[in-house]
Amino acid sequence: MNILLVEINPFIPPATPISIAYIGAFLRSHGFDVNIWNIGENTPFSLQVLHSYIRDFKPRLIGFSTYQRNILFVLGIANCIKSIDPEIKVVLGGPQATFMPSASLEQLTCIDFICRDEGEIALLNIAKALRNRMDNIIVPGNSCRCQDGLFYDGTLVGPYKDLDEYPSPYLHNDLIDFSDLEEAILFTSRGCPYGCVFCYTPNAFKRKVRFHSIDRVMEEIEWIYQKGIRKLWFADPSFSINMERVDRLMGEILRKDLKIKIWLETRADLISEDLLKKMKAAGVYLIAYGLESASESVLENLDKKISLDDMRKAVDLTQKQGIDVELFTQYGLPNESFTDAMKTLQFLKDNHVKIRGNSNSQQMQVYFGTEICNSHEKFGIRPLEKDGPPYISIGKQYETEHLSHDDLKKISAIWEKESLDGAKRKVS
Repeated sequence: MNILLVEINPFIPPATPISIAYIGAFLRSHGFDVNIWNIGENTPFSLQVLHSYIRDFKPRLIGFSTYQRNILFVLGIANCIKSIDPEIKVVLGGPQATFMPSASLEQLTCIDFICRDEGEIALLNIAKALRNRMDNIIVPGNSCRCQDGLFYDGTLVGPYKDLDEYPSPYLHNDLIDFSDLEEAILFTSRGCPYGCVFCYTPNAFKRKVRFHSIDRVMEEIEWIYQKGIRKLWFADPSFSINMERVDRLMGEILRKDLKIKIWLETRADLISEDLLKKMKAAGVYLIAYGLESASESVLENLDKKISLDDMRKAVDLTQKQGIDVELFTQYGLPNESFTDAMKTLQFLKDNHVKIRGNSNSQQMQVYFGTEICNSHEKFGIRPLEKDGPPYISIGKQYETEHLSHDDLKKISAIWEKESLDGAKRKVS
């Protein structure tokens, strides 16, 4: 049975489709034929191309990696797929889907499943059901549209505890096309133990972290290196959550004498001077820290549990090792005033952080699965749209108790004026 997995980011050049590549490798290990279609900025795409792809590959199941920023594109393509062949089953996965209301299926007539669990397991359950011609059953790990036209939620299923049990998205397969990619994205872990109220990750992974072994990570790095890729992006939400483990990984990169450049994200309280020295020697050229706000009163309400002193120290230590720094920041946060928002901008200037890349601030996005989305009234968030479709979260269409829509636009304009690169952010 053939399965097509689609990554679509129409506003940026194609990036490594790492999440669906994990799923693809897992499904292949269970006997399914999987292709990945990576659609980015300037990727040739048309209804004719879509029709030809479906005609030639004949997928029985098509899955989309879904975000707030791309969901309308996803739904447009899904509608076209159903017009070409209504027997093809379509599933939504990814951050937008995990906590999307099940009632969305009532309006999304082009969608058959919403993935609720870890993608590898949830999609395998769907694929097995389709292969066994059990099209209209309730599938564990998913919300499902059944033959009666109604939707039902399957029971949740547990993920693998040992990440190495999942086949590598890189090794022993040709899932990822590197012809247009300048860097490779890797995960050395999944999950985050913290509880930031604006973030989807704590609820998605139940505040637990699972790791790949150092051997597995190094095997992937060396495979990528042999492909001629010299830039790596470690996408773990808190890369150095286990500092001793990261120290060993950096040591292995040095021992192998790999000449690579590494971007990573971590917390300001998860680094040390010695670890930074080793990171620099191993090729780390840029570290992103999550500042969010430089107002202590605003930070207290985010449950981030990092102080501004922690951040100042981390930025100073990192810069002294010759590693560039990016600071993730947001405005429109709960209990934030205009003055608070300006403190954040001044913090970057005072700490010599260039306002470019991910240091370009953005308005907080209220996503499904976050504490703020679940209780937005409590956090002083006032949606601008009262009757939006159930498959789209509040996003940035809101005001707060302290910031009007015009205030938020003014803050955005100030940051854009200060930006050194036209406010082009890499990670959203």
